[in-house]
Amino acid sequence: MKIIETVAELQALIQQEKKGGKSVGFVPTMGALHDGHIALVKQCRDENDVCVVSIFVNPTQFNNAGDLKHYPRTMEADCALLEAVNADFVFAPTVDEVYPEEDTRQFEFGLLDKVMEGEHRPGHFNGVAQVVSKLFSMVKPDRAYFGEKDYQQLAIIKAMVRDYEIPVEVIPCPIVREADGLAMSSRNTRLTEAQRAAAPLISKTLLASKEWAKSLTITEVKRKVLESINESPELEVEYFEIADALSLQSVNSWAQDGEKVGCVAVFAGEVRLIDNVVYR
Repeated sequence: MKIIETVAELQALIQQEKKGGKSVGFVPTMGALHDGHIALVKQCRDENDVCVVSIFVNPTQFNNAGDLKHYPRTMEADCALLEAVNADFVFAPTVDEVYPEEDTRQFEFGLLDKVMEGEHRPGHFNGVAQVVSKLFSMVKPDRAYFGEKDYQQLAIIKAMVRDYEIPVEVIPCPIVREADGLAMSSRNTRLTEAQRAAAPLISKTLLASKEWAKSLTITEVKRKVLESINESPELEVEYFEIADALSLQSVNSWAQDGEKVGCVAVFAGEVRLIDNVVYR
């Protein structure tokens, strides 16, 4: 496994691999890797000749300076995990390498980025689009792997690839959970013991909401989800939305056509956790 810090070295190596007719898979991460990331890397490894993983904490997608400051950075441990699953290249650039000058691009996603995460974290998805488009341009992968835990982010990246005609196949990968149901996240390491004990209530409630959906209206399900999670003194729901799975626009009836997704953001103290459930 080779660790690369510059775009020039990365592109030279990738070009060499592609000249040999090899396919390139890519897993973009912000480090602090866990089994959820490793599942993406394993799938990438299985489906491509070359597996590239980036580790870069992207400043432009944080609208909270404290969150950026406290985001865990565990480069040595990350590289050990990646070596164990046979990643080929780890791209770990500096901020100056990715942004030699300020990125002022503004991406347009219609209503996709105006709701849920977009509403509560203004500018977040533009920052995601900036960095992912840059990484795609640097790596030039055939396939790129993203977890479904970040449901709205995945929708935004698919839209960006389609609308801006970026030649990469986006591969969605299922949520990986802890044994007690909590969706794996780098932020979980920041939870106190009490918060960590309470956090599985999020996924437990979302799972229960699939049953509630069989007999209750959308309004009633949303109310029950809020009440259930907020019952814990350690947790506070920022939002819970039931939306069309493709447009991400709010729906008010189960009878509306198309698959529905329930997306939630919950604060455990200062730590913000997200999760989702699909209603089929």
